[in-house]
Amino acid sequence: MLYPSLSEPVRRLRPFLTVTAAASVLAACAVGPKAPDATLPLSASGAFIGASQTAAVSPAEARDDWWRLYDDAILDTLVAQALAENNELEVAAANLRAVRASLSESRAGRLPSTQITGAGNYGRASAATVPGAAPGQALDEGETYDVGLDVSYEIDLFGRVGSAIRAARADTEAAEAALDVVRVTVAAETARAYADICAANVQLAVAERSLDLQNETVDLTQRLLDNGAGTALQTSQARSAAATTAATLPPLRAQRDAALFRLATLTGVAPADVNPAARTCAVMPTLAQPIPVGDGAALLARRPDVRRAERNLQAAAARVNVATAALYPSISLGGSFGSTALDAADLGEDSNFRFSVGPLISWSFPNIAVARARIEAADANSQAALATFDQTVLVALQETETALSAYANELDRAAALTTARDEAANAARIARLRFDAGADSFLAVLDAQRTLVQAEAALAASQALVATYQITLFKALAGGWTGE
Repeated sequence: MLYPSLSEPVRRLRPFLTVTAAASVLAACAVGPKAPDATLPLSASGAFIGASQTAAVSPAEARDDWWRLYDDAILDTLVAQALAENNELEVAAANLRAVRASLSESRAGRLPSTQITGAGNYGRASAATVPGAAPGQALDEGETYDVGLDVSYEIDLFGRVGSAIRAARADTEAAEAALDVVRVTVAAETARAYADICAANVQLAVAERSLDLQNETVDLTQRLLDNGAGTALQTSQARSAAATTAATLPPLRAQRDAALFRLATLTGVAPADVNPAARTCAVMPTLAQPIPVGDGAALLARRPDVRRAERNLQAAAARVNVATAALYPSISLGGSFGSTALDAADLGEDSNFRFSVGPLISWSFPNIAVARARIEAADANSQAALATFDQTVLVALQETETALSAYANELDRAAALTTARDEAANAARIARLRFDAGADSFLAVLDAQRTLVQAEAALAASQALVATYQITLFKALAGGWTGE
């Protein structure tokens, strides 16, 4: 027999093993507080206040792939590209992998730790350390060999390991939610950049049409002046109006280029490689149906930033348990098995076999000031996480209500500006006819044209804002975080 019987050591340890077996039943009972319950500040119906201000939204459940409501193939392609290639998403995904690895490390605390050792030594002991050795006598030199297996398992009696695992799991879920927050932002900002490009191109087209009209007026006044029927004042006024309109073109081109560059960054390409179809977009993305917004309860369940704050709260509460467990003893079961011999060939001999089995209890009592300080710090972090969660919920509701109100009121403004533009166009047409008939002065024509240019520019800017507020609302509703 290579190893001697273990029945006698086990018999001696049986009382302790019985106690530790009972203690392991309590291992899941973590000390310390649990994550506090948070109440949601919703009305009885949960309906949004701003949803009642316009018929452009509906109480239907909000869509995750909201950009498809625009029925724009270019926008669909851009969002898919951004969700696949955006570098900030890559960073968030890498952070998630790192946190998941930490969770695996924490879960390993449930498993026994093992260590295999092997050593070979050649030397001589001091005579002063060997009982019976003659003073001043040199001991023999010799070899010593040892191999062994050490096993240690912590009995999680007070929940330190379990709480650490719960904290790591909550950290992982918070990192998953953080990745979802980035997805929401990337999808919304990609749509916003595309809409800004389209809006700039639309506004440029409006300004260029106005400039063409005013240049025609310049030509007309110049011909009248050349034929002796006009005045230099009329020509100068016409040229001034045309130059004023021309001055609006460079800022619009700069806005379009800036949006193009943003779109390139969001989709993970260089500015020169941005989708060429996006550069030439000349029609604002429009919706053919009301925006489905759901209700407040569904919003809070869907928004990943709320979920992230909740998981951070759970992690903070679990870390209070970890800190509290330090007030109590740490109990481990350990065992060591091996062989020690003076010759490597004798390591397998029965007489050289060694083993030890027993508990290890460590406790820092009565010096617990450090543990109490850590508990106090963890508890403060838990209270901060609770306040952060409450604030995140309120901000989510605020952002959604604000977006709904801004969208509803901008729709009303765009409708009024449409009426103003139509009336200004009619007034400009009548003024031109009256001038051609000699019934009115050229000043009336210039004034009517100036009013029309301003009305068309204001309407184009309002239509751009409508698209912007739509996307802001979709972002507040947290669509797009599940990808495609």
